[in-house]
Amino acid sequence: MKITFYGHACIGIEVSGKHIIVDPFITGNPKAAHIDINNLKADYILLTHAHNDHTLDVEAIAKRTNAIIVSGYETAVYYGNKGFQYHPMNHGGSWQFDFGKVKYVAAVHSSSFPDGTYGGNPGGFVIEGEHKNIYISGDTALTMDMKLIPMRTKLDLAIFPIGNNFTMDVEDAILAADFVDCDKILGCHYDTFGFIIINHDEAKKKFFDAGKDLMLLDIGESISL
Repeated sequence: MKITFYGHACIGIEVSGKHIIVDPFITGNPKAAHIDINNLKADYILLTHAHNDHTLDVEAIAKRTNAIIVSGYETAVYYGNKGFQYHPMNHGGSWQFDFGKVKYVAAVHSSSFPDGTYGGNPGGFVIEGEHKNIYISGDTALTMDMKLIPMRTKLDLAIFPIGNNFTMDVEDAILAADFVDCDKILGCHYDTFGFIIINHDEAKKKFFDAGKDLMLLDIGESISL
């Protein structure tokens, strides 16, 4: 399983020969100006919620690739009504896709499209594929529901927002790592704009002091599990 960071909360996943893009917000992010969305492969697009900084490039990518859009019911149907392929989910439900099993889990946040359309309840994804399991929390506060995840799935990687103000901060993300019983964390949703700028060295040290590994990848950088 290959994980690529495309800036903000956008993640690329290559697993079992399939390409997945999570929360595509690239063309609106000056820090990701070197990423060309026309070069991105996508069999699936996973959306944690409807906010513009997670959905901006969905339609452009889906139109070119014919990717299946996977999200909570209201968000998925929103795109289905526009003619895109979609797979709706809701909290607690899971589905066996051709690349692995996906479970839609709770997140504490808000969710609406730029045009004001209700986006349903936000969520996160637990993905089990190629004998590796990852948790993408989406934009969320620290929540006790995270403790349920390791009861069913042993994680190899957790992807958490750490920018504060709109989501968890670094300290809460450390607690979240404890809750999901995973010491390997990929940080996201930081530095994109003024409200969520963090001190990288300080964040990494706090995780290190807690016995955990925080990865802050350059935009376009990849890791393999």
